[in-house]
Amino acid sequence: MKPFAFTRATDVDTAVRAATQPGARFLAGGTNIVDLMKEGVEAPDQLVDINRLPLAAIEAQPAGGLRLGALARNSDTANHPVLRTRYPLVAQAILAGASGQLRNAATNGGNLRQRTRCPYFYDVTQPCNKRAPGTGCSALQGFNRNHAVLGTSAKCIASYPGDMAQALHALDAVVQLQGPSGRRTIPIAQFHRLPGDTPELDANLVPGELITAIDLPAESARFAQRSHYLKVRDRASYAFALVSVAAALDMEGSRIRQARVCLGGVAHMPWRAREAEALLQGAEPSMALFRQAADAALAGATGFEHNRFKIELARRSIVRALETTSRSTA
Repeated sequence: MKPFAFTRATDVDTAVRAATQPGARFLAGGTNIVDLMKEGVEAPDQLVDINRLPLAAIEAQPAGGLRLGALARNSDTANHPVLRTRYPLVAQAILAGASGQLRNAATNGGNLRQRTRCPYFYDVTQPCNKRAPGTGCSALQGFNRNHAVLGTSAKCIASYPGDMAQALHALDAVVQLQGPSGRRTIPIAQFHRLPGDTPELDANLVPGELITAIDLPAESARFAQRSHYLKVRDRASYAFALVSVAAALDMEGSRIRQARVCLGGVAHMPWRAREAEALLQGAEPSMALFRQAADAALAGATGFEHNRFKIELARRSIVRALETTSRSTA
């Protein structure tokens, strides 16, 4: 591992100033960045330890929403009584990820910033546009079973590995940021990026910008009674999703007033299936409707040699998640 400088920040302004220096990276739970450093994928000149910043609170907001501190641990977040009551989809998604030990260390902000687990990204002997722009994408002609089928580009077909973010996208969360130019907010739909021509960029952040909190809006609590996170993977725990679905329904009588569907494991970022949501809105739940919604969500999917099965798997997963959600009452 390359030698690096270590800075322990005691306030947000200090952390941001330090992180604007070339080669600097934030360190929180360390569950991803440390692995990347060990593998030689990341070689920062400086780590800025932010664990002592006052960003771990989980607080109800005056307008009725819930603010998740960026440094709150995933385990604490998933077990928070307000989150479990008003936003159970987020708790389900967090608890589907990693292991108990990792959730005890991982932070909410770090969870959003985790990087792909594409094996070619991790193998520094292989070309990878995400790790070394301009070198090529080895996954295109390589073993691509776990890769994306939606929103890909000729530069990258890596998939986003997380779980929590699918629920946050489905519930229209807002990310609070602080950087060299001050504070700003960004809807989570604009936070992550598709690969395009710059797959090395995972998020729409400027250098030194720090996630300080994630806000769940009050209106998204309407989905509390009918929401479900489905994760399809090779083994029951400590495995990344082949396909995941965050599904939520808000009913008005026998009809769907609003629907939310967000897919994981199939794109470079959490994939909000807005075409499916539009089909569901105003309709009465049925298996036929759910299949139509699933077809709409995967209409633009393109598989590769080893992952074409994901398209049908995603369709079936959407139907199953929506069917489970429609039967849920809490």
